[in-house]
Amino acid sequence: MKNERSSFTGKIGFVLAAAGSAVGLGNIWRFPYLAAKYGGGIFLLTYLVLAVTFGFTLMVTEIAIGRKTGLSAIGAFKKLNSKFSFIGWLGALVPMIILPYYSVIGGWVSKYLYTFIAGPGRAMEEGIGFFNQFVSQPAEPLIWFLIFLGITAVVVFLGVEKGVEKVSKVMMPILICLSVVIAGYTLFLPGAMEGVRYYFMPDFSKFSVELVLGAMGQLFYSMSLAMGIMITYGSYMKKDVSIESAVHQIEFFDTGIAILAGLMIVPATFALSGGGELNQGPGLMFGTLPQVFERMLGGQFIGILFFLLVLFAALTSSISLMETVVSIVQDKLRWTRTASCIIVFVGALLLGIPSSLGNGAWSGVLLLGKDILSFFDFISNSVMMPIVALLTCIFVGYVLKPKTLIEEVERNMVFRSKKLYTVVLKYIAPVCILLILLTSILETLGILAI
Repeated sequence: MKNERSSFTGKIGFVLAAAGSAVGLGNIWRFPYLAAKYGGGIFLLTYLVLAVTFGFTLMVTEIAIGRKTGLSAIGAFKKLNSKFSFIGWLGALVPMIILPYYSVIGGWVSKYLYTFIAGPGRAMEEGIGFFNQFVSQPAEPLIWFLIFLGITAVVVFLGVEKGVEKVSKVMMPILICLSVVIAGYTLFLPGAMEGVRYYFMPDFSKFSVELVLGAMGQLFYSMSLAMGIMITYGSYMKKDVSIESAVHQIEFFDTGIAILAGLMIVPATFALSGGGELNQGPGLMFGTLPQVFERMLGGQFIGILFFLLVLFAALTSSISLMETVVSIVQDKLRWTRTASCIIVFVGALLLGIPSSLGNGAWSGVLLLGKDILSFFDFISNSVMMPIVALLTCIFVGYVLKPKTLIEEVERNMVFRSKKLYTVVLKYIAPVCILLILLTSILETLGILAI
């Protein structure tokens, strides 16, 4: 069955939906953790420089590919050059791998929001102990996973305009307001200003290659690049919308939320523990922060606002992941949106069960020394995404030629950054991406410590 291509109503809808995709769990816990690990202000400065060069170039490329072809990743690369359609297939696999385990984590967030509303006593007192006890159960994490995935599927089922766009227009402003409120609250905690200084004042003595690689990895992780999302959303973008302007606005939203997340977390942990608890990494959100909230005045209320914020961030990203997979199914099989949503929902449910059980009944199953969820995260984020981005840069830079996409960007206005775009695409981005790929693999194998 031939389906008419859906589209966003205009620039605002596209920007908020794309920004919602970019703003996810990585902004809320991973960015503050890396900022603390790599020296605060100097990490922030490095990240901003990379965002307006490296990140800008990759996002423009993907959105332009989508809008030029009017197709999702597989069809888009095939239409541009059938010999390189394999890049689209690799890109399509990424959201298929990420959606199930990401929804498992979304279920954890949903559980914590419910817990803080109902009475967060044990969660705040026991910290990581409460989390470990919850995820080790066989049934309850699966129930919350199903709830989160179900909400995501309902939004995607409603379509691009009535579902993805409308929900993004509601969630994104609320997400921004919640970020400002929580960040503002933490700034008034005694001792918080020490954390603010650490977070914003660059210490150039802490600049290193490891810092740059960490910032590049976070940028890659945060901006929904190399997973087919921006190509899919670009295919829904109207021809009269400026790609260059839209990308700048998406980056502003994405980076702004990440910076606000740091203002929520870094000053609070400095105020209440001297910053020592920032080294908890992924355990920061579910283990350390509830205990930080316990020591705050009105900690339960702040905890509710925080996990509501995280839930919205997780949902906007999971919606974009599912929408991308549904779009691929529709393009390849010519199925209706209803049929595509059902098959994607069932597939994600089945694939997500191992990730959920991997912290409980199947905790003894290790792949490359990682639990099942962490393994899928490593394969998708640290291996496949850099490979897809590298191949995309080589294809556009040396086979398709940058001029082809520059013409798409300049369809409605001058592309002011086209010289920077060409240089980064052909020479800088491939080297950066290759370094990210190699360091991720070497670090996992224990050959390199970063």
